[in-house]
Amino acid sequence: MNRKLRMGMIGGGKDAFIGAIHRHAANLDSTIELVCGALSINPEVAQDSAQSLFLPADRTYLTYQEMLEKEAALPAEKRIDFVTIVTPNFAHFAPAMLALEKGFHVVIEKPIAFTLDEAKQLKQKVEETGLLLLLTHTYSGYPMVKQARQMVQAGEFGKVRKIWVEYPQGWLSQLTEREGNAQAAWRTDPKRSGKSGCMGDIGTHAAHLAEYISGLKITDLCAHLSIMVEGRALDDDGNVLLKFEDGATGVLMASQVAAGEENALKIRIYGEKGGIEWAQQEPNTLLVKWQDKPTQIYRAGTGYKDNLSSFALHNSRTPGGHPEGYLEAFGNLYRNFALTLAARIDGTTPSPEALDYPSVNEGIRGMAFIDNVVKSHQSTEKWTAFEV
Repeated sequence: MNRKLRMGMIGGGKDAFIGAIHRHAANLDSTIELVCGALSINPEVAQDSAQSLFLPADRTYLTYQEMLEKEAALPAEKRIDFVTIVTPNFAHFAPAMLALEKGFHVVIEKPIAFTLDEAKQLKQKVEETGLLLLLTHTYSGYPMVKQARQMVQAGEFGKVRKIWVEYPQGWLSQLTEREGNAQAAWRTDPKRSGKSGCMGDIGTHAAHLAEYISGLKITDLCAHLSIMVEGRALDDDGNVLLKFEDGATGVLMASQVAAGEENALKIRIYGEKGGIEWAQQEPNTLLVKWQDKPTQIYRAGTGYKDNLSSFALHNSRTPGGHPEGYLEAFGNLYRNFALTLAARIDGTTPSPEALDYPSVNEGIRGMAFIDNVVKSHQSTEKWTAFEV
């Protein structure tokens, strides 16, 4: 590639949390440039946001339909290579489908869609077009998550027996959706967020991380959801018992009413010989525990390269002791996607490390997780086969 990849953005205007995160992540490696956007359904916000990002007036659009139609009509050397969709959940499917139909690769904030059926339609369209799709399950981008995955799936701990993943937050401990908090308002609204609140928002991250590191798929689950804050329309707390392939069992806890917690995602996986422990708020550290010897501490960015996998090294950016966090993990997803897309444009083969990013299949698993959790919660039999 002798140029940067050209990105367009749908949603993510000023004051939108996740839009700014995507732009920071895409910019980390200087291989992507934002060239156009339909940044809000509010025309004034869309124009103001575009101006603040120095987008040209002729590539500032007021609807995603206008953007995709006009971008598709531009010469190949000018039009966007891919579109990033950072709208609320209910507005993921239509722009993603139209982007694929117009021949654009897609980056999409999770969840991939509003319903499982929409996710399946997107998979069919991806397969029909052969285009790339990145689903931003951020936590799979951390170097020590990559290291844990390689160790577990290489069988270093023997057969996996137990998976414990927890994701407590405290930011919805009050009814903030009625106090002017825009993020809380749409995330707790069934019409915009979907059939589940907490489990749809952060439980899906926990489930993805469990499957990603272990390499095992959930086969059955037993769920209980709660609305702890009076007046809220969707669950803000939940617990799920899990069964995985190959006989492993697990526990998943997600809560957004764990008062005092920030973003305390944590996972432990145990096999016959030992296991791993990783916490998102201390992301550069991976604890490796053994039955017959002392616990080891693996650190990202250190000099002992013989002990770290190529996947961990590929996704490390700074020397040891220089913390890499959420933005860098997000940036790793964009970098791997960009490397894969650049290889396709160049007619070369991307490395296995570059191909390691979440896509449409993970999106379908996430939507199926939501459906099955809600189904189990509402069932009198409780244990529910994980249907996709």
